[in-house]
Amino acid sequence: MLSRIFLIGMMGTGKSYWAQRIAASRNIDWMDLDAQIEKEALMTIKEIFETQGEIYFRNKEKEALHQLASFKNIVIATGGGTPCFHDNMEWMNKHGITIWIDEPVEVLAVRLKKEKAHRPLIKDLSDEELLHFLSIKLSERSKFYSQCQHHLKADKISAHSFAEILEQHA
Repeated sequence: MLSRIFLIGMMGTGKSYWAQRIAASRNIDWMDLDAQIEKEALMTIKEIFETQGEIYFRNKEKEALHQLASFKNIVIATGGGTPCFHDNMEWMNKHGITIWIDEPVEVLAVRLKKEKAHRPLIKDLSDEELLHFLSIKLSERSKFYSQCQHHLKADKISAHSFAEILEQHA
């Protein structure tokens, strides 16, 4: 019986992309946690960071995450930092299926170069600094990401792999 499927991983790994694909293949809903926070705050994530700060954002993120306890049969694309704050990783493991989408930082850097302006943590970085930043962030966040129930590395990220994981929980 599926309940909540939480996709975790660094920014740029394709969490929202895969959430949509999984939801469509299973005929269930999906949600981007950052988009939900923006909707509730009536501000973009960038604006929240700039006007309220990261601590405020992380508290809103936790609130939005915990509101998902009432949802059933939904795929949630979390923010890259979501598992790393408060008790979020433990909470997600307790309330659903957690899957770490793990792409190499070199792939992420290429994907994120075009999106820097919209991402508060990387907006002011040069392309060279971006790669270094992503390496450091992945190193810091891996201890949280590794608490997930399932870990898909780059060469294993596919619709088939997600289907296999979800069949284990059927």
